[in-house]
Amino acid sequence: MAVGRANRAAFNSIFFMKRYTHKMCRRLGIKLCQSAKCPLVRRNYPPGIHGPKGRPRQTEYGMQLAEKQKAKVVYNMLERQFRLVFERAVKLPGDTGHNLLTLLETRFDNTVYRSGFAGTRVQAKQLVSHGHFLVNGKKINIPSYQLKVGDVISLHGASLNNKYFKQQLGKIKQEKIPGWLYLDMPKKEIKVLGAPKDSDAENVFDTKAIIEYYSRR
Repeated sequence: MAVGRANRAAFNSIFFMKRYTHKMCRRLGIKLCQSAKCPLVRRNYPPGIHGPKGRPRQTEYGMQLAEKQKAKVVYNMLERQFRLVFERAVKLPGDTGHNLLTLLETRFDNTVYRSGFAGTRVQAKQLVSHGHFLVNGKKINIPSYQLKVGDVISLHGASLNNKYFKQQLGKIKQEKIPGWLYLDMPKKEIKVLGAPKDSDAENVFDTKAIIEYYSRR
């Protein structure tokens, strides 16, 4: 019963995030999801009962909010999760914007996606939640788990012959894997070599605007 409830909760969370992501793509006017069925392709205007009316002019606060929303959607996170990551970035030494990008990129689910083991971040989150991966030989099923330099991600033994992974691994292109990760294809392992560079992240949101947004609250 407990396992069943956990699976239903995971499914409901993924379903909610999918709907939320599609809605935000339309609201912000930019394709942030990785779905071929993104509604922005057919309806390039904000959601609402009044149909296409164009996008209203944004205030400075509205622009900052939009940048924060973009980052949340890109990394498939809810507000509370994102706020906690931001607060941690503020406490770390160095540039807050760089720290934020580093923490987002080195999340377990994002790293699985970046390595090519999953086709989208939504898939990566689901695969991690279902226990398909090990970190340094230990089973970790927490998508938000923060990886560090030297960590090694590998497939769980029971997942090595999974049809999905056989197909997905065949699609991996080494040149698309960022330099802070190393894929050992024969071992089906990914190693964290170093901290991500700002240029490694998807450049669709402004970290400075996000910092300014939270500084006003």
